[in-house]
Amino acid sequence: MPQKPPAPSFEDLLDSAQRHALHQELRDVYAVGEEAEVYDAFLEDGSVPADDSVFWGGWLPLVERTVARGVKVRRARIVSEPVIDYIRFEHAITDANLRAGEQVRWLPRRRASTPALPGNDFWLIDDQVVRWNIFSGDGQALEPDHTEDPQAVKLCAESFRSVWDLATPHAYYRI
Repeated sequence: MPQKPPAPSFEDLLDSAQRHALHQELRDVYAVGEEAEVYDAFLEDGSVPADDSVFWGGWLPLVERTVARGVKVRRARIVSEPVIDYIRFEHAITDANLRAGEQVRWLPRRRASTPALPGNDFWLIDDQVVRWNIFSGDGQALEPDHTEDPQAVKLCAESFRSVWDLATPHAYYRI
């Protein structure tokens, strides 16, 4: 059996987008190593990383250039309430995503019972390709996966649109 090629990078994915790049987050905690220092600082004193900090790496410029081409970059987060510290951290740093051009909405998990939800976080690019973000039980990022399977694409497109319609825009979501 031929080995599946690795999932495309975020840069390749967003550079390929022509209409939209949709990101759905389902977890309440992500234990991504590069966040540890800024997360600890946030817990200590509420500080958030500057837009030009190493923390953001090339993410914000990538989003800016994607949005400048007319691509809509949207992120929908499904969160448990009351929120935990990690979600408070995500909420606090989201202003940088917005300044880069992302649109972000929040959906309390208690309101997420009716949309069909895939088992993993994902990026959906132009209703053509899904990049699955895979995490361990404790939130560590694992090797991502991807598919162009029409059923998976359809599930993610319908899920995202349902969640987006139910969710609250960042400016109005209070934690």
